[in-house]
Amino acid sequence: MKVTKFGHCCLLIEENGLRVLTDPGVYSEAQNEVTGINVVLITHEHQDHFHLDSMKEIIKNNPEVKIITNKAVGELLNKAAIPFSLVEDGQNSLEKGVPIEGFGDRHAVIHSSIPVIQNTGYMIANKLFYPGDALIKPSKPVEVLALPTAGPWLKVSEAVDYALQVKPRICFAVHDAVLAHPEALNGIPQRILAALGVRLDILDLKRTYEF
Repeated sequence: MKVTKFGHCCLLIEENGLRVLTDPGVYSEAQNEVTGINVVLITHEHQDHFHLDSMKEIIKNNPEVKIITNKAVGELLNKAAIPFSLVEDGQNSLEKGVPIEGFGDRHAVIHSSIPVIQNTGYMIANKLFYPGDALIKPSKPVEVLALPTAGPWLKVSEAVDYALQVKPRICFAVHDAVLAHPEALNGIPQRILAALGVRLDILDLKRTYEF
């Protein structure tokens, strides 16, 4: 199995002639140019995982591509008249002899004031597990784990404990582009607090403020 990381959670996974692209979102751009893609897996609807403009470019460059996702993302694809196949928790699909299985149904909690959306993690070729935005433990051994390491829904200790719980042979970091885009993290508490009458200021570096 070969894995190429385009950014954040956008991965090109190659196994037995099958080329799978995961979560083409706003924090990566290489997906807009890649060709020869057989399958796109989309775990959930957040823009760092599902970017409609990117999907249109992918389809243009890969007209035979098959999109696999869940009902929540499927509703958005339906609105854009983009066909898809449904693989959710407990379901599977065989693509060129490579099994793809769905695990889990809920995004990790960001804050109690933010509704929890659907999230489906995917096991590819009984080998690599990509959980999306949830700490899902599949009901089978994981050899390679795409490990989320940063995000508004995740602590470092949780990421470490999740890897220890899943016990892969090896893991690699995903969901880490938010570290280079602090507005992605700071914007969430800023919006929540503002609605409750509390202002959160984001300080510019090397600028002096008076409070």
